[in-house]
Amino acid sequence: MKCVNRHRQHGASLIVSLLMLIAVAMLSTSAAQIALQDEKASRNDSDRQVAMQAAEAALSDAERDIEKSSRSRIFAPDSMEGFSADCGSAQADLYLGLCLHAALAQVPVWQTVDLMSDAESVAYGHFTERHLQTGAGLLPARLPRYVIELISFIKRDEATGKDDITYFYRITAIGFGLRETTQVVLQTFYRKAGKDSIVPTGRFGRREIPNWKELHDASAKT
Repeated sequence: MKCVNRHRQHGASLIVSLLMLIAVAMLSTSAAQIALQDEKASRNDSDRQVAMQAAEAALSDAERDIEKSSRSRIFAPDSMEGFSADCGSAQADLYLGLCLHAALAQVPVWQTVDLMSDAESVAYGHFTERHLQTGAGLLPARLPRYVIELISFIKRDEATGKDDITYFYRITAIGFGLRETTQVVLQTFYRKAGKDSIVPTGRFGRREIPNWKELHDASAKT
């Protein structure tokens, strides 16, 4: 009888040990999965930060394009030279990425233009001769790009009854992360110093457009 009880006790101990081993294995698996998820989230966040910084660099490059590039004379407060509905894709390289503001009833240009296209947008440094490393380590997968949209500001002169028209610019830039599929689109307004106006000089109105791809794809279908 004692022998039978001992066998039963050993059997029960074995079952308890197996259950404990299973529980430890499950906890270890869960911990590993959590660690992998945290690492993946960290990589994704790092990837997005690279894309964000690249987009910021493109905004800065566009502003330099307006102020000090080989074509900066085009960006006069009273000039529309080179700006077109197709963002310069059918014109000389000098006018690449220069977009006319769409009418109120139309889809905004920054939604319809292909920011990733060499034919419609400007790559970082194209007109400013700046350089940005890409493609290795913690660098963006490709150069960021931008378009510059012409917007008119109309002010009525009360003394003469005439409209005084000046221009400022909406810049839309796309930056890429460590993977080309990681993209951040930023937008800002910029006014070059010159003719007097109540519109601020320099950069103003910065924002991120997190759903730019969805908006662009939707506009392509209409």
